[in-house]
Amino acid sequence: MAFVDFTDVWLAYNAELLAANNFAVEAIDLQVAEGEFIAIVGPSGCGKSTFMKLATGLRMPSKGRIRIDGQPVTGPLKISGMAFQAPSLLPWRTTLDNVLLPLEIVEPYRSNFKAKRAEYADKARALLRKVGLAGYEDKFPWQLSGGMQQRASICRALIHEPKMLLLDEPFGALDAFTREELWCTLRDLWTEQRFNVILVTHDLRESVFLADTVYVMSRSPGRFVVRKEIELPRPRDLELTYTREFSDIVHELRGHIGAVRNTFSEAPK
Repeated sequence: MAFVDFTDVWLAYNAELLAANNFAVEAIDLQVAEGEFIAIVGPSGCGKSTFMKLATGLRMPSKGRIRIDGQPVTGPLKISGMAFQAPSLLPWRTTLDNVLLPLEIVEPYRSNFKAKRAEYADKARALLRKVGLAGYEDKFPWQLSGGMQQRASICRALIHEPKMLLLDEPFGALDAFTREELWCTLRDLWTEQRFNVILVTHDLRESVFLADTVYVMSRSPGRFVVRKEIELPRPRDLELTYTREFSDIVHELRGHIGAVRNTFSEAPK
């Protein structure tokens, strides 16, 4: 059984658009194995973020069926964690307290938070050490660099041990060197814990370096037009990104996206 299973999923954002057959995404069929890391790429406005809302249960499909971890999606998922391009750390909370936030609001942790706070704090500190933030537990967001804030955001998304991590352009605002460091951080966390990952990104190198499978979306209404398995050996290190084999895959994906753009520009007005 697929861990993530989309069957002929369509979404229109309101009843008026649905009546006009104006869909944001259409005919989405997707099956993702347990522990698989997938990336979704495509031109701006193609429906990548809409897909993420469907995968988290923040939006219900207009047509079709979504099952995750064997269960139909009927509302926001508790088994998922999310991180976005903006870390969105609460400025009045320390790094440690920002990471602990999901445990304060998500059951079953919420009911036990006061009694188990010390235990949860130790767990958060261990996670912060893994991402290179040991010694920054008591710092506030304004005392951290952008890369450090994003590391803390990823820890916050993982503190409740979700089965699935959803990442929407998480490294897009960072410089190239910091971005590549965080690729390796995410790679190591995923290798150790093997949670499912759905990564939305504009960075083709990022998608090829991290993912098992890359999906290319069409222009709106978004649908998957290419599925590319990344048959590069793991573990992957940054030296791989300078090889011909890696570059060929990136160029192939760029060609697919270029074809999507050309199809859109040639469509009748």
